Amino acid sequence: MNGFFDIPSDLQHSWWGLIGLHLREALLPVLAGLLLALPLAQLCVRVRWLYPPVLGLTTVLYAVPSLAFFVVLIDYTGQTELTVMIPLAVYSLVVLVPAIVDGVRSVPEETLAAAKAMGFGPVRRYVQVQLPIAVPAILAGLRVATVSSISLVSVGTLIGNQGALGNLLADAQKYDRPELAVNSVITTAVLAVLCDAALVLARNLLTPWMPRGTRTRPRRAGRRELPEAEKAAR
Repeated sequence: MNGFFDIPSDLQHSWWGLIGLHLREALLPVLAGLLLALPLAQLCVRVRWLYPPVLGLTTVLYAVPSLAFFVVLIDYTGQTELTVMIPLAVYSLVVLVPAIVDGVRSVPEETLAAAKAMGFGPVRRYVQVQLPIAVPAILAGLRVATVSSISLVSVGTLIGNQGALGNLLADAQKYDRPELAVNSVITTAVLAVLCDAALVLARNLLTPWMPRGTRTRPRRAGRRELPEAEKAAR
């Protein structure tokens, strides 16, 4: 398609530059949300009555439209990337906090008791025992938060070309170039799929104890039993 990678000069970025900008604006808020969610989730685990109001607050904040966040923040942070990233970090909490809480609560009491008997303090138990066991649940939450953040970055085009690949949507209408809109949609979708695949790979590397290989065992058993069945039929 002619002009598919011909990015208008008013965006001040090449196609690769827009991809880098998009990833920065999408992934840094998720990282910030994770760093905030880890201690917050542990507090909710230790003080159980705190979890419902925290979950309710994050849900209410998630329901606030991003444009409303921009209106509030723009007086303080201006038309910058930070104005886009702060709401995305807040939105990630509604996914990450429950994921971490559920993962930490899934740790067996016997495991915690054994760690305590070995002299592990609360912080050490959380970091070296609870979090590693909760990795599958945490990464599941990260996958949802990451894909959501990648899709929401495009809204930043409403505040002065801070939408990275989403800026192509505005320019597609401005210059009557529909191929720019197609570029934006396809590239954003590909980035989301690649980031999700990277998190799946990270989960496989960080959780070698997960029963991924059990799917192949019945097949091997089936192959061993097949010759016996054939002999019996003969």
